[in-house]
Amino acid sequence: YLVRDKDNFIEPQWTKTEEWNVLKLAIVKDEQKINLVAKQTGVPARLIVAMLVGEQMRLYNSEREIFKKAFAPLRILGVQSQFSWGVMGMKEETAKKVEVNLKDKESAFYLGAKYEAMLDYPEGGDISANRFGRLVNEKDHYYAYLYTALYLKQLMTQWEKSGYNISQRPEILATLFNLGFDKSVPKSNPQVGGAEIEISGRKYSFGTLAYEFYYSGELVEYFPW
Repeated sequence: YLVRDKDNFIEPQWTKTEEWNVLKLAIVKDEQKINLVAKQTGVPARLIVAMLVGEQMRLYNSEREIFKKAFAPLRILGVQSQFSWGVMGMKEETAKKVEVNLKDKESAFYLGAKYEAMLDYPEGGDISANRFGRLVNEKDHYYAYLYTALYLKQLMTQWEKSGYNISQRPEILATLFNLGFDKSVPKSNPQVGGAEIEISGRKYSFGTLAYEFYYSGELVEYFPW
């Protein structure tokens, strides 16, 4: 991968598709929530959106009937509620791990006291039900973005503690985001990968798709570098 700058945008082929033209309108609806989470966590909004693009382009292209009947006409993001949850497709075990890492001072993913209470639940409630409600809320995607940002920050922290800075490697962060905590092993030569996503007959990895969005000119007026 070549490092890109604002005068040398990538122009991915998939940005010419109907799916992307629908998706970018849906993403812009959440501009305020995404930028709020970015401010609260210190994770760039564009990096959060890169994960969202990977997950939603996968969903838009794999669920064709739903895309035609709902996503496209309503310009909405797909919210999953079975094996993976919400607009970011986060698995329950991943969400739990994000929560645990915020409290565990011995964890390589620990972010510091400032973040410990960021995902606290009200006392006396059903934590599992509340977690599900947070992530699959169709009307408010705030928590989906918050969990995503904290997950990314935990991954960056783990690697930084091992001497590797991946904060400017959206393709690696997206790969790890997609594969899970267990696959996050800091090293000098991480590989791009993740789930395979087919768009208009061409196959991309989750990490590649996130990279191409991040270094494209798409939505820079809302989520700048």
